[in-house]
Amino acid sequence: MLDRFSLHNANSITFAQSGSGKSYTTKVEILRQLMQGTKVIVIDPEREYKNLSESVDGTYIKLSTRSKDKINPFDLATTFHSKDDLSEHIQDLTDVIGLMAEGLDKSEKAAVDRAILKVYKKAKKSQPRLQDLYAELHDLGQLQLCERLERYISGSLAGVFNSHTNIELDNRLVIFDIKDMASNLRPIMMLIISNFVKNQVMASPEKRLLVIDEGWLLLEHEQSARFVAGLVRRARKYYLGVSIISQQANDFLHSEYGRAIASQSALRILMRQDTTTIRGVVDEFNLSEYEQSFLLTCERGDALIVADQNHVAVRVVAADKEHPLITTNPTEIYA
Repeated sequence: MLDRFSLHNANSITFAQSGSGKSYTTKVEILRQLMQGTKVIVIDPEREYKNLSESVDGTYIKLSTRSKDKINPFDLATTFHSKDDLSEHIQDLTDVIGLMAEGLDKSEKAAVDRAILKVYKKAKKSQPRLQDLYAELHDLGQLQLCERLERYISGSLAGVFNSHTNIELDNRLVIFDIKDMASNLRPIMMLIISNFVKNQVMASPEKRLLVIDEGWLLLEHEQSARFVAGLVRRARKYYLGVSIISQQANDFLHSEYGRAIASQSALRILMRQDTTTIRGVVDEFNLSEYEQSFLLTCERGDALIVADQNHVAVRVVAADKEHPLITTNPTEIYA
């Protein structure tokens, strides 16, 4: 197996049509990374990794409006060691608030910045929560912004985003299942999870892989797209590899942040494409006519690996003992 951590960074991008074997390929790598002592964290919007988690005694965290598992967004900004780190954390948290509020104007951004600083100065033994920021913004006269945040404080979503964190990342495999989140809340939760993971990684660097499935969801909004592009750029500093998987190659490659993510990923895994996506993939990765033909006609499990300047066609095959742990084929699971 190619060791992504031996490349100039451990990040990867996977582009693949539905049914081409991208989730199966990702699970094969996860198993082999676990065998090598890498801790793996997965953001799973489609409940693809539940069986894998059960197979290896992983931690399975189901986040939804009814879930008992909670992440406090303000845990994103509590581990800092310098003014530069604090500034970075405030920007990250501002992006979370901006996504919740469906955008911030210049005045609101400035108010959020001041309010976050006040909230952390007042925090003593316990972590601040979203309601504390809301109170500061109200005192600053940001009534329209408070109105947009109301549902996260005392409305229908208060239990989701305004609670203290009660989860840990201490297991070797941690799966965050967000399938039951409403579609408009998934990008917010994906951003909060990613930022929470980044905070943990900064506090205690060790060999880790963060897998973000359906990564195109993070490109739908500038705040989350900017964050994940920054995470990919800085991941190597913290012994972290970020693996982003997407069916939507065109959406990714037409985005400024998507192209930045692709350029900062030393490992590119290209699986079967169709005629609507192939041109963008060929141009972005400078593929030959043979490689273009291969991606249009290859079978399930076939891939073109682009690692630094090397291009290699492979077929991903699980070992006999690996396959039962990762298959989602109902005829095999329930036979």
